[in-house]
Amino acid sequence: MADGAARVRDPARKEKILIAAARLIAEQGYHAVSMAEIGGEAGIVGSGIYRHFESKSSILVAIFDRVIDDLVIDEHRVIGSRSDLARTLDLLIDGQVEFVVSSRAIAQVYHNEIASLPVEDRNRLRRKQRLYVQEWVHVLLEMRPDLDDAHARTLVHAAINAIQSALFHKAGLDEDQLRDVLAGAARRILMTGST
Repeated sequence: MADGAARVRDPARKEKILIAAARLIAEQGYHAVSMAEIGGEAGIVGSGIYRHFESKSSILVAIFDRVIDDLVIDEHRVIGSRSDLARTLDLLIDGQVEFVVSSRAIAQVYHNEIASLPVEDRNRLRRKQRLYVQEWVHVLLEMRPDLDDAHARTLVHAAINAIQSALFHKAGLDEDQLRDVLAGAARRILMTGST
């Protein structure tokens, strides 16, 4: 710069890149989207992305890390502040529902594109995901001593999958109605069956 002032980067640029990438990848698929398109969607030149991310796969890894980390942080907050097991389970369900309804594009990308990650990143993220699910299982087992571990784990996976089913169709419901339907379905699943 002519006046010798240091160049100031837009602090929100990295976030803009992640949001743009998630939206484009959700619409077109990971392999169909170029760095130039992501840059254009984020309002920067494609080469500017490389100041923040070394490759398109590193953008995908950052998106997925954020997804899992945000879910785990919410889960820890819920479990750490619990006073009642039913309320804890309701809050876990609500957190997953909110992720699916409010972050639909990112949730779709996570579900559809995890296989596009390098193996090491994919395995690391799957470990995080298993730990997230395991906390639900612990809460459900405390709440429902009639279940063994295998039944509880199956019910938790079924409940989470029921919530995530909304990623693959347009329900025609407004967001509040969709939240109510998905949360209700998950609760009913978690309360079904016994050993």
